Amino acid sequence: MVRSVPERDAACAIAQAAAVVGDWWSLLLLRETARGHHRFDALQRELGISRKVLTERLGHLVDAGVLEKVPYQGSPVRYEYRLTDSGRGLLPVLLSLQDWADRWVLGDGSLSGTADEESEQARRVAGLAGETLPPLALPGHRDGGPLDPVAPDAAHTVLFCYPATGRPSPLPDNWGDIPGTIGCTLENRLFRDAYDDFRAAGAEVRGVSTQRPDEQRVFAVEEGIPFTLLSDVDLRLSAALRLPVFRAGQALRLKRAVLVVDRDRVVRHARFPVADIPAAVAEALAVVRG
Repeated sequence: MVRSVPERDAACAIAQAAAVVGDWWSLLLLRETARGHHRFDALQRELGISRKVLTERLGHLVDAGVLEKVPYQGSPVRYEYRLTDSGRGLLPVLLSLQDWADRWVLGDGSLSGTADEESEQARRVAGLAGETLPPLALPGHRDGGPLDPVAPDAAHTVLFCYPATGRPSPLPDNWGDIPGTIGCTLENRLFRDAYDDFRAAGAEVRGVSTQRPDEQRVFAVEEGIPFTLLSDVDLRLSAALRLPVFRAGQALRLKRAVLVVDRDRVVRHARFPVADIPAAVAEALAVVRG
């Protein structure tokens, strides 16, 4: 049963949202389903939660329309718990909470597009090595159609995440004053120039930002980018991997990171922070060459 709110807060959308997801376990269940953990036992294992509490919280989120039960076996029937459209609409909320904690709880309050190598963000990204990227699709820049971030015909896929390019849409005021923001065009150009080498090594390259596909398309045409740029505008990839983000110009932006994922969707290499862009490109090429 969905919790009710006091009559005085009936018209308050914040109170209504808190009644649905304002619980520690509810938020963490959203986090885990976004990461690709959908079955009861997997959720219990990841969270260390009692079966009773897990059953109650899952039932609450299903009743609220945030999760849906999808059968994955019969006799006896067993269910997976998957995000609905309403649940996916909460991913920006999760990433905003992550950004707030990275900045104000785990950090010193400074706005930054990067992080220290000893930071919790860096440890979180390093911990992605060996993790499996769940199935998902992001709009590609060419026609906006959904694409798997992992290329189906490549031994490895190099995913390089970047905050934003300055064309065609102008960057926010004082963009250059935020550490880690400068270099997105350079990074795209360096991967472009090395693209034949990556392909010769059996790898595909894909750039990822939270810019819209139409913005990425203009940039890709102007720069002659041969690989696909993926738009994580809905933050599905960011939530699945808990990638570091920061807010600038009223939008969440990806911090610069480089991942190498194999054909089985397993992350084999994760680099964050990226302080030396040419070195990060060379490092990714060395990884895919083995």
